[in-house]
Amino acid sequence: MIDRIDKSILRLLHNNSKLTIKELANKLGLTPTPIFERIKRLEKEDYIMSYKAVINRKKVGFPLLVFCNISLNQHEATSISKFEEDIQELVEVIECYHIGGMFDYLLKVVAKDMDSYQYFVAKKLASIENIRQVQSAFVMTEVKSGVNLPI
Repeated sequence: MIDRIDKSILRLLHNNSKLTIKELANKLGLTPTPIFERIKRLEKEDYIMSYKAVINRKKVGFPLLVFCNISLNQHEATSISKFEEDIQELVEVIECYHIGGMFDYLLKVVAKDMDSYQYFVAKKLASIENIRQVQSAFVMTEVKSGVNLPI
């Protein structure tokens, strides 16, 4: 169970994971030692799962963003596990969700251009067994994106 101080630590780190223990302590009116201990506990209990830099995908050569819906032919545990293992190997897939509804999976895919995406679908995705249907939606404008949680 976390308290309001833990939530404040999470909120501050969520907005800027580069804050030092000393900076956090100053912002929260505490000394560094309890802040350090709380952060270690939050990490151990998986409230904080990792620290990452958010990279501008366009600046590093991936301007095309695609949401790709996948339907599977078979839904046994082994078929699902195999699909999920295979998806892990595709570097273009930056997120993958097992979903309910009309499709089985939602992939978030980045590509350099339409030709690269077409190659990804025709050669890489098509090589995965058990895929029945692929439907792509191309992002025209990112209105809101990111991982900021309302902590």
